[in-house]
Amino acid sequence: MLFRNVVNLVRRFRYWLQAGPLFNKNTMQDFEEYLRQGEPNKAEKARVWKTAIGLQQVDGLKPSDYLIATAKQNIEGSITIDEVKLRIDTYYQQQAVKNDKDRTEEADKVSARIAEILSEDSFAFSPAEYLSIHRRLFQGIYSHAGEVRDYNIAKKEWVLNGETVLYASAASLKATLEYDFEQEKKFSYKGLTRQEIVEHIAHFISYLWQIHVFGEGNTRTTALFLIRYLRKLGFKEVNNDLFAEHSRYFRNALVRANYEDLSKGIHKTEKYLIRFLLNLLLKENHPLKNREMHIHYIDTVNDTVKLKNDTVNDTVFDLIKKNNHITAVEISKKLKISLSTSIRRIKALKEQGKIKRIGSDKTGYWKAIE
Repeated sequence: MLFRNVVNLVRRFRYWLQAGPLFNKNTMQDFEEYLRQGEPNKAEKARVWKTAIGLQQVDGLKPSDYLIATAKQNIEGSITIDEVKLRIDTYYQQQAVKNDKDRTEEADKVSARIAEILSEDSFAFSPAEYLSIHRRLFQGIYSHAGEVRDYNIAKKEWVLNGETVLYASAASLKATLEYDFEQEKKFSYKGLTRQEIVEHIAHFISYLWQIHVFGEGNTRTTALFLIRYLRKLGFKEVNNDLFAEHSRYFRNALVRANYEDLSKGIHKTEKYLIRFLLNLLLKENHPLKNREMHIHYIDTVNDTVKLKNDTVNDTVFDLIKKNNHITAVEISKKLKISLSTSIRRIKALKEQGKIKRIGSDKTGYWKAIE
């Protein structure tokens, strides 16, 4: 047993040497160097790898130093993408003990596969292509790679305060997928402004993602499909750095585009997804902040609302605790905010269960719940 472990350590060390020097945690900075150098071929490969690795953040995954170092060799032209994939596969085969709680092996293999697909020119706008992308990304990682799920799913989302989007029913997945593709094929972009084009793309990709055809890996598959579809539409100079740096925002924007709770005044909104796409396609510079998408975030110009433990932490709650008969008008005057802002703050606190109205609006009072 000892001899076998020593042999495995030697093999692993040999593969580390093949890959070159280790990278630190600031992996993206290593790729930025190639972009600054300005060599077209290296810069293009660096962008591809930045996107491939950045998309792993959708599921909170981080690649290993070995993958980063191997990617650098590919950028330098020392090895092909096929050799990258082979080295990654061999590296994990040589590991004596499998410990992948952080899913690093998945992050490494999927990153390499995304880099490969992004380097290809071929593309077909069809459900089969969509399924094929998932199969290529997750073959050998998920048993259901490339297969339509046959069970219903729910996923708790931070941005929804623990609630889930209602995904398409397993019984109707294939029909829904085919319908969305057929509708998009029929759609004409002729005569649309650039803003209208972006809004329609947001609508299509939002619907496609909401189907959630697969058990896992939907967002990475959808993002990769979107990048390739945009190329087909003629957006060849797409700022894919956004996927590298804001992939989590992209996912949260898709979530908000597909969630509503009318009983709490929460509506579906594609505005966050549109902001992302405007930056991506038209090189606009809208701020992309995940906290602003939280369903309890209050978006006002003169208001400073912070999220702490998924609740609105502001002085309104303190005022209500001190004076349980205080009105929205009095709060707005004390805090020097608009009446509408005061009402929204109160509403948010009620939805979070931090305050409760006892009695009528005119004669009742507030009960603060600690």
